[in-house]
Amino acid sequence: MYIFILILRIIFGAFFCYAGFMHFKKPQFYKNFIPNFLPKKLINIVFGIIELILGLGMFFTITLKHASLGILILLIIFLPIHIWDLTKEQPAIGSKKSAIIRILVQFILMYGIYFVYIHL
Repeated sequence: MYIFILILRIIFGAFFCYAGFMHFKKPQFYKNFIPNFLPKKLINIVFGIIELILGLGMFFTITLKHASLGILILLIIFLPIHIWDLTKEQPAIGSKKSAIIRILVQFILMYGIYFVYIHL
């Protein structure tokens, strides 16, 4: 079990570090996911920083419990955005089918990080 949890930690840590970094490298990628009534640039920066910090937290034992809980909360916050994206005529990325797949992946990610959290 230890090896499996370690692999999940590395996957989630790398994924969220990469996603956080990409908020700064390619901010235009995220703009269509952010509703128009929110300040897009500020939201993009804030969530980029949060994702980067939580991703880094997955690599350190002292921060692992908080980072995994933070990622779970973040994924829960992002779920309505993915559902909202599905309701749009043209989803932010790709087709309606890809929007459905993103929602399914979101649930898999939520379960995976929850699995890490409860096994710490």
